[in-house]
Amino acid sequence: MPINPDAASEEWSEWTERSWTSKDALLYALGVGAGVQDPTGFELEFTTENSSGVNQRALPTIGVVLGGLGAGMRNVGTFNPAFLVDGGRTIEIHKEIPVEGTLKTRGRVTGVYDKGSGAVIATESESVDAKTEELLFTLKANVFIRGEGGFGGDRGPSEKIEFPTSAPDHEVTYQTREDQALLYRLSGDRNPLHSDPEFAKLAGFPKPILHGLCTYGFTGRALLHALCGSDPANFKRMEGRFSKPVFPGEALTVRMWVDGDNALFQTVNPNGDVVLDQGRFAFSS
Repeated sequence: MPINPDAASEEWSEWTERSWTSKDALLYALGVGAGVQDPTGFELEFTTENSSGVNQRALPTIGVVLGGLGAGMRNVGTFNPAFLVDGGRTIEIHKEIPVEGTLKTRGRVTGVYDKGSGAVIATESESVDAKTEELLFTLKANVFIRGEGGFGGDRGPSEKIEFPTSAPDHEVTYQTREDQALLYRLSGDRNPLHSDPEFAKLAGFPKPILHGLCTYGFTGRALLHALCGSDPANFKRMEGRFSKPVFPGEALTVRMWVDGDNALFQTVNPNGDVVLDQGRFAFSS
């Protein structure tokens, strides 16, 4: 069965449950570059659990790992997973994500769009604390599947942000490591596109590329420190679309234009190419 263009539904999937530990939160933080600039000082609350006078906290973007696609890909048909690439994510934090716990997640498909050369599947999910039933975070995701378009469906929404022509209000640059993808994959995404040179070549890349959600996590760290006073409680909503591959070892620069408690952002590579686009961010100052 190919892609099912009628997979979108108002009906939620069944709840799925997932537990995570303090170690998972630490590993995620290291996977998105926390602690590299100052291993024994800055970001200790995200990279250690037993430093004197420091309480461990989780980076807000860990939600994209814990929530996954929320079982939202059911009923979409079959496709070659090697042809799937991440299109973008939106995370909205309703309550600070703890460093360990158990959550329940449910999801649904909100759209199947025909882009000609491929299909875009849009999903949304919500994750609640398994004990208290409190809503922790919601996710929206778009994935692009090459070769599955051409079925005559709707092309989907095409809203585009017009970024200011003025200089950014904030600009933060982080250097990724050559082994960044090998570290990030330990948080759950073992797609060989990010680790196997031969698989990467089959996909058309000269070497393995960095996970899009790793770039998303680096960007989230920059937004957290520049706009939220490094306090996860002030991190409310982050939206962005992946526009160009990143290779491990490249530097990532996040440009931010602020308007009150909202900001527009883009992440660019060393050549100035935008790799994470259409960024919107909401925070408490």
